[in-house]
Amino acid sequence: MNTNLQKAVDGTRITPAEALDILKNTPWTEVVEAGDAIRRRMNPGNRVGYTAFRIVNYTNVCEVTCSFCSFCRPAHSKEAYVLSLDEIRRKTLEAKAKGADQIFLQGGVNKEIPLSYYTDVLKMLSQEMGVKVRGFSPVELVRIAEFNNMPLDELLDVLKEAGLSSVPGAGAEILSDRMRQMLSPRKLTARQWCDTLAACHRKGLPGSANIVFGSIETAEEIIEHLNYVRSTQDRAPDAAHGFKSFVVWTFQPQTDKFPIRHVRGDEYLKLLALSRIFLDNIPHIEVSLLGMGLSLGELGLHAGADDINSIVIEENVLQNHGLTTIEAAEKFITDAGFTPYRRSLNFD
Repeated sequence: MNTNLQKAVDGTRITPAEALDILKNTPWTEVVEAGDAIRRRMNPGNRVGYTAFRIVNYTNVCEVTCSFCSFCRPAHSKEAYVLSLDEIRRKTLEAKAKGADQIFLQGGVNKEIPLSYYTDVLKMLSQEMGVKVRGFSPVELVRIAEFNNMPLDELLDVLKEAGLSSVPGAGAEILSDRMRQMLSPRKLTARQWCDTLAACHRKGLPGSANIVFGSIETAEEIIEHLNYVRSTQDRAPDAAHGFKSFVVWTFQPQTDKFPIRHVRGDEYLKLLALSRIFLDNIPHIEVSLLGMGLSLGELGLHAGADDINSIVIEENVLQNHGLTTIEAAEKFITDAGFTPYRRSLNFD
């Protein structure tokens, strides 16, 4: 086995330069073997987690206008919307009827929405309906704070008091400022993204992180991204209040404004495994069934992942190649040779 891989398998942290050498020069089969060994050391017992949640896209109005996104609409569009509390309640009842007890609030940067809307939604979901709520990407949080002329820390206190229990690592894509200028110049810089989630972690709002690749990013930028994530996790006050998991995604073709290339299965598995190897301070690696499909997802469970991040009820932004019922999730995990267990978005 490659010397750097053996070093990681033995429990020693590898450097970004060593990770770059692995990504560029080591056969993917060796990387996958090491990722699987580390996954089994960090998460013994042959168990694979799944969860059940509904995504609620509370608005499609967004002024950030990412080049790869086909979901957002300008405020004046006839297709623009902001869901009412009753509409969100209905969607939540539908999710609960399917066995989901968690809601993932995801929207756009919409300056017309008052702060009271967010707190009313959170209180309704957490207090009236008894569901856990994950919500608001870093750029949403930063802009909501700006629109309401309040410090980010104060906003986080308000949202947490209203019922927010965790935050997603959405909007990361590639944490390289060159790529972020191409993806979306109005989004947060790589450093701002990290600092925002570090603030969430200090406030006791854990969550997830991810990478989205498959454009013109370089190998160096992929490692830069992983290092940003690992360094942010190093700043977390404790393991309970940082990134609970990391997900590897690929860009999906949505617009003609952003270059997307085909990502081979071996390339995906290699980066998935390298994420498990490099991110030694993040407990779980999730394979993206929603984005990559079931066959590649099954292989991902033998390449470093210990979670399938399904089931997902309602996905409007991406094409869903994943699972939509609890029974299907448990059968998928069992058929892959593992023991399924249901967990919350926070891995409680």
